[in-house]
Amino acid sequence: MTAIKFGTDGWRAIIAKDFTTDNVKRISMGVALYLKQKETEPSVVIGHDCRFAGELFMQTAASVFLAQGIKVHFAKGFVSTPMISLAAHELQVSMGVIITASHNPPSYNGYKLKGNYGGPVLPFELELIEALIPDAVPQVADIELKDNGTTLFRQDLEAMYLKRVEDSFDLDAIRNSSMKFAYDAMYGAGQGVMKKLFPGMDLLHCDQNPGFEGTAPEPILKNLKPFQEFIRSKGNIASGLATDGDADRIGLFDSKGNFVDSHHIILLLIHYLYKYKGYRGKVITAFSVTDKVKTLCAHYGLEQQTVKIGFKYIAGFFLEEDILLGGEESGGIAVKGHIPERDGIWMGLIIWEFMAKSGKTLEELIEEVYAITGSFQYDRADLHLTEEQKQRILKTCAGGNIQHFGGKDVARTETIDGYKYHFNGGEWLMIRASGTEPVVRVYAEAADKTELETFLQQSVKDVLAL
Repeated sequence: MTAIKFGTDGWRAIIAKDFTTDNVKRISMGVALYLKQKETEPSVVIGHDCRFAGELFMQTAASVFLAQGIKVHFAKGFVSTPMISLAAHELQVSMGVIITASHNPPSYNGYKLKGNYGGPVLPFELELIEALIPDAVPQVADIELKDNGTTLFRQDLEAMYLKRVEDSFDLDAIRNSSMKFAYDAMYGAGQGVMKKLFPGMDLLHCDQNPGFEGTAPEPILKNLKPFQEFIRSKGNIASGLATDGDADRIGLFDSKGNFVDSHHIILLLIHYLYKYKGYRGKVITAFSVTDKVKTLCAHYGLEQQTVKIGFKYIAGFFLEEDILLGGEESGGIAVKGHIPERDGIWMGLIIWEFMAKSGKTLEELIEEVYAITGSFQYDRADLHLTEEQKQRILKTCAGGNIQHFGGKDVARTETIDGYKYHFNGGEWLMIRASGTEPVVRVYAEAADKTELETFLQQSVKDVLAL
């Protein structure tokens, strides 16, 4: 049996290779043993997204929990990760489990754990659970997922989530706005909610397709070209929202079909929540997020802290401090007034409400932010390398002797999580191995699009030559 380790966001593996019913039983047993040590009457809420065999794997996990005397609340149909997190909080169960590989390619599935506070299980708890995962497959009988009113409870988590949304947003302002909006589910778990919230809205990829048409359901520009073309062809869409496979990450487009990356989304959210909504609190951002956040926070007198990559390193702050926003480069963002969890739909609704209530376009709102921070452009290259190549690059970076990238001299280096190189012109470049895929990511920021393209292309060549 292979070792099961939690990455930046859960355990993920290729279906039928490592992601098997046997390994799902093993990891579920580790979770069960941990919960039984922790509580006298443990319970879980469990669900799956739109990926292949999600219901089978959910049933497998539930069988283990029931065999260990743990009460199980199970989702009706596919659900998003934020729905499981919200349900863990609302139902006050011991833990939430979602069978999902999030944004990974369609050949993957995964297993995420959520605390009863409504966010990711914290790193120290994950380590304790890992240590309890057995090497041998536990012998349990498969059960039928049917509400029996005593140990098995069927829950409509989508209805629970919809009520939370209806209670938290001025949806009429969005629905009755002169602006038109569109949504791309990327065949993911956000599709049901958006169909119900906005009947008649332009929707893309809002049916079930476990193969995602062969494209990883990650809401980044290269994966959203059909949506971009759709927005441009329509000509009357003010903003397009996209979410990933389990709907906890956001992608966004303006009225011209230009992609609005998560750095800009984070800045827009801080700007709206502080200036327009009157909210206050500390801002927590992952290491790969633009330093423009520091500029905006300094302007508004907000405390800001940078942490390692992985929302599990952000969620804990919401439990202990007054947090306005926590966000990642990958599009995972949480805000005050909601659960301490990434939620792509929630963030998109905040932006759309901002637009509808202000009467301003997304482009105009970004210019408001630029008036404080200055303009910038960002992009990322994902390098699919051999393990030998990856280790060679990381070893060279760890040596600390790199002086140049992309024709520019390195001014200073940060190593909170990966290697972030700053340059005198304000540009930065970051190199980091993915925690969920066999990939080395190269992140870059520069003042304008042309400069960024040249800088990133040359830097990738330099990275490959390390």
